[in-house]
Amino acid sequence: MHRLINRIRPYPWGARTAIPRLLGVEPDGRPQAELWLGAHYGAPSTVVTPDGAFAFADVIAAAPADMLGEATLRRFGERLPFLLKVLAAEAPLSLQVHPDAERARAGFAAEEAAGIPVNAPHRNYRDPFHKPELVLALEPFEALCGFRDPAAARADLEGLACDLAGVLRRDLADPDPHRALRAAFTRLLTLESACERDVGEFVAEWKMAGAGAHHDTIVELAERYPGDPGAVAALLLNRVSLRPGEALFLPAGNVHAYLRGTAVEVMASSDNVLRAGLTGKHVDTAELLSVVDFSVLPIPYSGPVEVEGRAEFRPGVPEFALATLGPGPVETRLPGGAPAIALALEGSADLVAESGDMLTLARGESVFVPARSGRVKVRGEGHLVVATVGLAPGGAYGAAAEPAAE
Repeated sequence: MHRLINRIRPYPWGARTAIPRLLGVEPDGRPQAELWLGAHYGAPSTVVTPDGAFAFADVIAAAPADMLGEATLRRFGERLPFLLKVLAAEAPLSLQVHPDAERARAGFAAEEAAGIPVNAPHRNYRDPFHKPELVLALEPFEALCGFRDPAAARADLEGLACDLAGVLRRDLADPDPHRALRAAFTRLLTLESACERDVGEFVAEWKMAGAGAHHDTIVELAERYPGDPGAVAALLLNRVSLRPGEALFLPAGNVHAYLRGTAVEVMASSDNVLRAGLTGKHVDTAELLSVVDFSVLPIPYSGPVEVEGRAEFRPGVPEFALATLGPGPVETRLPGGAPAIALALEGSADLVAESGDMLTLARGESVFVPARSGRVKVRGEGHLVVATVGLAPGGAYGAAAEPAAE
């Protein structure tokens, strides 16, 4: 087992104290939005070994079967398929969606063929992988997630006299929910030159129209991003409030925006994000609309399965699963045979691997558990999260055992 040194992403929407508090360091006054734990090239962790500190990818490349296990290696090649993050949002993130695996491969290949640098601001696909993700609230966490019933959105527009409200009511009156949402969302994202005026008129009326979570969210977004139709698009989405310990699973095509709060995220190791608005970054409306899922579905809460003293979130994707241990007394044994990353959120715990490795993990510390470590006994008092590859039907790690169908 190897301790990790992790990197922080200072995005402007980030909170200033949550991640420093976790790490036990003094805040420096700057936003600290995400703590990345993994091998993704965007902010790879450093792996501390008896021989020194090395880049995560280099450690894997030196002994891929030992680090990843044969099943993970067969499925994903010589790369860690998941990425763990701590996300601390003080302000809303962009309205965004992630592509499915097929679209990610095709989009990446097309941009590579076009010679667009992978770090170019207008690049859509920075790698050929999809990016399903699971977000687990550590404190009250607010988000927009997936499309709501168009009839409910239409009802919220009653009484508004501005032109934009009128055309949205007509779009949302279509008896086919999928068609209604596509028409309304597309209209908002493709408003012509009068966009800022139309959005301004809408928001001015909306402020006077009522109260509630949707009302307040649209007002807040419009104040942060004046004239941005993404603020109005929030009307079409579910407004979600997570309590600590609750989670959402966000599959490909799900339009979402995190609004505020601190959470743990685990995802397929990718940085492919298509943005719809509420951002100063690149927006490719046509590409985004080609991957959006306009289905009206229940809010995608993800509940855990209790297994031997831990709660496991199994969203059914091969790249990742997430386990939580605690808060409180912790005693469990983690299945072996696959790579894992553990992070202590509170307290401390002793980890003892079948391979003979032993270490104590304290608040803010993290460790990479190679597949060769075998099963790991965890005992202590605190709160830990453990990310690993997907879980097989029997609950054992290594759902990646099937050959890739890619």
